[in-house]
Amino acid sequence: MQFPSKLIEDAVHAFATLPGIGKKTALRLVMHLLQQEPKSTELLSEAILKMRKDIQFCSTCHNVSDDPVCSICSSPARDRQVVCVVENFRDILAIENTRHYNGLYHVLEGLISPMDGIGPEQLNIQSLLERMDQGEIQELIMALNPTIDGDTTIFYLSKILSKYGVKITSIARGIAFGGELEYVDEITLARSIQARLPYESYLNK
Repeated sequence: MQFPSKLIEDAVHAFATLPGIGKKTALRLVMHLLQQEPKSTELLSEAILKMRKDIQFCSTCHNVSDDPVCSICSSPARDRQVVCVVENFRDILAIENTRHYNGLYHVLEGLISPMDGIGPEQLNIQSLLERMDQGEIQELIMALNPTIDGDTTIFYLSKILSKYGVKITSIARGIAFGGELEYVDEITLARSIQARLPYESYLNK
């Protein structure tokens, strides 16, 4: 692809590094920005820079946050006895959009994947155990992607968490095996949360 300007070429290459954006789409975005008032581009740039510079991760659940503790963990309206364990913050967005869950969350920031060299020590498991030690949590919902890595992670967590004697459930398998939560429609995900099963019964199926 030939560019009339090195500046445009550099901008296109920058946009093309984003997931799901090829060079043609990147060029359309760049051309769109060129047609806008300079102030609009400045506001976009400032918003992105501020987000990247000031974003934090909740010290309790590891969700993205504007403050040291996220709005979910700090809300007095949330059920603090139930914690939903998810792979990443995108899964929190998916579950929150169902409006059928009012507990807290814990973000692992990944899944156990021996093939990829990812072990338990690389996930936010120790902080989950520290939360369990406080004795307030009564139920853990394993809302991990229905994949081999997701099932491996749930199995590992169920073993190390068994000493706490809390209820461990898994979201119902209305979600196809191999799917990802962030792409599941809200109704299916909501029903999966509501119809969650004890993890032991899920293991025996």
